[in-house]
Amino acid sequence: MNDTTSLTLAIAAGLFVLGAIGFLTRRNLIIIMLSGETMLHGVSLTLTTFGSVHHTNEGQVFTIFTLVIAACEAGIGLALVLALYQKSRSLDIELWADLRDEGISPSIDSETTAQAPLTSPQLEMPKLKPAGRQPDLGPISIQELNELSSHAKLNEGDSTRVPKHEAVERVSL
Repeated sequence: MNDTTSLTLAIAAGLFVLGAIGFLTRRNLIIIMLSGETMLHGVSLTLTTFGSVHHTNEGQVFTIFTLVIAACEAGIGLALVLALYQKSRSLDIELWADLRDEGISPSIDSETTAQAPLTSPQLEMPKLKPAGRQPDLGPISIQELNELSSHAKLNEGDSTRVPKHEAVERVSL
């Protein structure tokens, strides 16, 4: 192997090790995804280097497949991260422990037990302003209410019912 090959393999190993350290030590999901991508690029650099050493195109072909898989993983992973962020409003993976299957005990990290317990922030529901104006019905006497109900009872079998706006006009008078 020549100096260029050794340098390229050293860079690829460095990329892979940095990605593995980031993947294993970070708790932010976006950083974890970026670390995984760094590991894949280290592997891709290794594949292309060995392909050029052996004078074949197999390393480049495998690298293309690796990059396609990395792009798909990034798209699906980002969609999952966005969906889960909308639920918990955090990118900390410890807050998503409630997504595990039933019967699986949670893995407790010794560092998280010493810290303050993590809680998911409560989502505040939006307050909508009322649209339009409130109807002014005013006080309704018992006699007017009885008249309206008897009028409705008389017209139950009849197809000519009193429209609602007429009933409201009678009540507001």
